[in-house]
Amino acid sequence: MSVEDTRMRDKLRALAGAELVERLDFLERRQQRRLPDAPLPVPAVDDRLDADVIFGGGGLSLLIAAELAGRGISVLVFERARAGTAHREWNASRSELQVLVDRGLVDEATLAGMIVASYKDGFCRFHGGKADHVVAGVLDQAIDAGALAAHVRAVAEARGVRFVDGVSVDGLGPGEYGVRVRAKRLGDIPLADQGKPGKDAVFAQGKLFVDARGASSPYATADLLCPTVGGVLRGLPEGDGPKRWRRDVGEILVTTEGIVDGVQHVWEGFPGRDGELTTYLFYYAKAAKLAGRPRLLALYTRFFETLPSYKDGDPTLVRPTFGYIPGWSRLTRPAAPPHPRVALVGDAAARQSPLTFCGFGAMLRSFVGAADALEKGLTTGRLPPSIVDDAEVHAGTGPLAALMADSGMQGDALNHLLDDAFGALADAGNETYASLLQDRMGREAFRAFVLQTAGRHPRVYADVFTSLGLVDALRWGAKVTTGLGWKS
Repeated sequence: MSVEDTRMRDKLRALAGAELVERLDFLERRQQRRLPDAPLPVPAVDDRLDADVIFGGGGLSLLIAAELAGRGISVLVFERARAGTAHREWNASRSELQVLVDRGLVDEATLAGMIVASYKDGFCRFHGGKADHVVAGVLDQAIDAGALAAHVRAVAEARGVRFVDGVSVDGLGPGEYGVRVRAKRLGDIPLADQGKPGKDAVFAQGKLFVDARGASSPYATADLLCPTVGGVLRGLPEGDGPKRWRRDVGEILVTTEGIVDGVQHVWEGFPGRDGELTTYLFYYAKAAKLAGRPRLLALYTRFFETLPSYKDGDPTLVRPTFGYIPGWSRLTRPAAPPHPRVALVGDAAARQSPLTFCGFGAMLRSFVGAADALEKGLTTGRLPPSIVDDAEVHAGTGPLAALMADSGMQGDALNHLLDDAFGALADAGNETYASLLQDRMGREAFRAFVLQTAGRHPRVYADVFTSLGLVDALRWGAKVTTGLGWKS
């Protein structure tokens, strides 16, 4: 361990406690030690069928599990911790949340009780920019994620879903009925020893397997990563002004400085319960550049060191949130399952927006369609390459995320580009602005947005060619201008 690593650990222990440092170290080890699933032999023909669909991971994917169970499909869920838990708030618009009511996962009154804050609007603000770019109807409802996750688990259990907590899937293979799954027991094992060989395992057979293991999945091969740290904070004063926050306003994207060491750091702030602000610091990066290089410790240290540039006050970290959120530029091959009876969802699939990485909204838009694909796959014995929705606009926004991850820009150059781009969105009207952030924008509207941005910021053409290279820049331009390959 380097002297600098030791210094950061000591500082972060003083700021946030030893437990957070231990959890960060564990996540970094797991991310760097991602091993392929062990191949499993075909079991004896008299082995039983445990479930139609087996899930590895019990986070947002529980929406799919509960939907399947409501259709009479048997489901088994393996989860390394406890399925149906969460440690922060999730944000979405009220219209996006309606699908939970429509599918019978929650009633109107219960959903209303889970909304801990509602905003009149939100904004994006970039360092040195001309204005705050305000949008309404986007990420404007803060949901008690813990309450919603626990509720969906209870609904799933009532519909017959079986849960095995404290196990980690580490083996897949063909089975008499479709797929055989092995999961290691993690219960009563110290955090530092979890995932080591020689521990007891459990086996199950299903017709299909859903990989919801997130960025730790061996098949999570997306080309972008978004290191993210933060959590729920108290002690930040409310009020008007750039370094205060209001309960009725969401802060969607905010920068307080230019590019530092090749990275553009971005803040988010979403009010939750009284006195609490869920705050994140993140940046875009090429996955290849982060391979084997732990970054969360340094990013969390930076979070506390630079938080005063974002907000006033003397904050207390109530609940930490951190991780690597995968993203896909749509310029490379997508993450792919190893077998036609295996499906990737959530961060393992990386089909959420490459710009906003909004996994909750993506799952709300996708879980019914994912259940449709799985139900069909039970009959055909095959699944499509992706069972979750990949919005068409991602063919346009994916390369922009790649540009932000490796732009070659210096100082406030990226901030100026973002300020002009979001200024163009705001001038186009709230519906156009909201449609981009909610993955609803069509090709013609996206093309108009690109042209409007270029009119404000002509250097964008040079930035695209410098960052993406000639071939990818031309491919992206062809998609935007002609529609060729727009849906891919």
